[in-house]
Amino acid sequence: MSTKKTPVYIAGIGILSPLGCGVDATAQKLRENGHAIAPLRSDVFHIKQQPPLPVGQVFDIPDSSLPRTHRLTIAAAKQAMKGYSNSPDAVIIGTTTGGILSTEELLIQKEATPEEYRYHGLTTVAEELADSLNCTGPALTVSTACSSGTVAICMALKMLQSGEAEWVLAGGADSLCRLTYYGFHSLQLVDPDGSKPLHTNRKGMSVAEGAGLLLLTTVKPKRSPGQILGCGLTCDAYHPASPHPEGEGAFRAMRNAINDAGSNARTIDYINLHGTGTIDNDLAESKAIRAIFANPPPLSSIKGATGHSLAASGALEAAISAICLQEGFLPANTGCSVPDPELQLTPISAPLNQPVSTILSNSFGFGGNNACLIISKADSPTAPCRETEYVPLTIMGKACITGAGHTRDSLETFSKLAAISGTLDLKTISAGLPARKVRRLKRFSRIALALAAAAKEDSGLERSPHSVFMGSAWGALSETYDFIDKLQNSDEKFPSPIDFVGSVHNSAAGQIAIMHGTKDTNITSSGGDYSFEQALLAADLFLDHNSPSAFVLAADEAHEQFSPLLDPSISKSTPLADGGGGFYLTRQAVPNRISIQLKYYRKQIDDSLDTLIATLNKTNSSLNDCQMILAGIPAAHAEAGEQQLDDFMKKTGLDIPVIHYRKFTGEFASASGVAAVMAAHLLEIGAVEPDKSILVLGFGKYLSAMELARQ
Repeated sequence: MSTKKTPVYIAGIGILSPLGCGVDATAQKLRENGHAIAPLRSDVFHIKQQPPLPVGQVFDIPDSSLPRTHRLTIAAAKQAMKGYSNSPDAVIIGTTTGGILSTEELLIQKEATPEEYRYHGLTTVAEELADSLNCTGPALTVSTACSSGTVAICMALKMLQSGEAEWVLAGGADSLCRLTYYGFHSLQLVDPDGSKPLHTNRKGMSVAEGAGLLLLTTVKPKRSPGQILGCGLTCDAYHPASPHPEGEGAFRAMRNAINDAGSNARTIDYINLHGTGTIDNDLAESKAIRAIFANPPPLSSIKGATGHSLAASGALEAAISAICLQEGFLPANTGCSVPDPELQLTPISAPLNQPVSTILSNSFGFGGNNACLIISKADSPTAPCRETEYVPLTIMGKACITGAGHTRDSLETFSKLAAISGTLDLKTISAGLPARKVRRLKRFSRIALALAAAAKEDSGLERSPHSVFMGSAWGALSETYDFIDKLQNSDEKFPSPIDFVGSVHNSAAGQIAIMHGTKDTNITSSGGDYSFEQALLAADLFLDHNSPSAFVLAADEAHEQFSPLLDPSISKSTPLADGGGGFYLTRQAVPNRISIQLKYYRKQIDDSLDTLIATLNKTNSSLNDCQMILAGIPAAHAEAGEQQLDDFMKKTGLDIPVIHYRKFTGEFASASGVAAVMAAHLLEIGAVEPDKSILVLGFGKYLSAMELARQ
């Protein structure tokens, strides 16, 4: 049986970009064919290597004690929420930099107080935004490099269509920082004269900053600039930093978005190009477009005017697409006076007054992460969808890495109620991985690759899964620290291109895709101590009959310098621990296999425990069936978490074993991924009755509940 998808409307738009702040200022600059690329100002950050490169800088950012990315995000949110007094049900932010600019300054000052680094984590952007809006629902963070903002909107679309929310604020934000300024320059991807997308002698991009947010809803507003009709996510599985030369992943992302919208190529009136101005990206995108469109519609990239604002770029361009729908004009492809004949595309040369109804907006990023949106005028017909019964995600294979070793050694040690904390040496982590393919990879990526390989082996299946959903609180600490350290020690003369490429949060998920050929959705979530839960939530939203299987995992690495500074649960005296856990999951019911479901994930407020208990009581009698609890209480929230757990047990009246899993795993953010593997193992060995379940509960700033049960 098929039915129509739930319409998802744009109710509000928030924009801060180098072109200006707000819808009106942005539209005016675009109509004037304004250009906002200029040499880096010293008030953003001071550089030692002169002259400064041209970048896209945002002016008039509201002042506060928060880092620059956070301030950009909150300012854009106020614009998007104007006229709406209620809090959104969820916020979803794509970002790659988080608080790194502030961290860079602190490291230069040799600041040693961990509290000063409290805004470093990517998740703090979404969390601060949620706090400013009194949003008590999920505050989700995705980091898929330059497609992050678009992926966040795609996730919001899925959440709204599934009925999980009615109002979601979603988009992306990034600030300028030394890491990206020098990082892209080290890859020789920056044009010293400013970006010229699609130009015959283009030489690269211009790094920029900004924030773009959309307030999305299933409740039809009185006035709406448009709808999100569909989305498409793919992964090239080709190279950590370069696109597939034929644009294969970009082609599939555009095709999937058009199909998801129930449209066809002929209905697209305008294409908002990713168009970075780099030789390879523009060429790959042009090939993908020509493979879909026999006669491409009007198209342009705005990055010649704004620069490339990384995670914010796709969200800014989605917002600008909505403005184009509302005002009936198309922006020019600034900087391109002579189109490259090899591209076989003719971009819009000057702003064009032309009504449009349907727009395709493209975003592509490091790791081969591709995301496309179909944005149309309000009241456009929505696509049909298959009406199917919800099927929990089923575990086909599992894996974990802890200080005790790989899966078997870790679980055998845990079964003896002995500690599995600590850190494995790199050689042991990498056992079984192809030496040539991992020789340049550092700790974080090797842990992730080892988890994926072991989960596939445990599944006994020959075929790799379709997608990758990964969680990590801190990402590649080794590469990030080494890049900044080398930059400082060389007076900013010798940034490391290898460390820069490896420093992005989605680097490990991209490596998994390359090694296993997983070419569908590839999302990296960064939710602090709840990063695995956020990855599981994303998998639950996106896995369907078209893409039914995925690696779902979480990992974090211990770092001698960074971990005590960044992770509030780790002090200088805390023994370092790291690792992760994950699964090969499928959206299919398999008899006698174990299912895993995220039952609850919300911010802790006064009545959260009651809501958690009510949710568990009404979903398949989760509390009645539960015979064991694995409880995760980060050290930073020990007092509050213990009280939450105590209140939970009293209110439910449960008298069952409770295992404080961090006492076994040690303190690291992705420990809940290991706990989920522990729970699956306990079910497999019959530690609870065959028809009973185990709950993995998270306490602290957020409350979470995962249920594992035999089908």
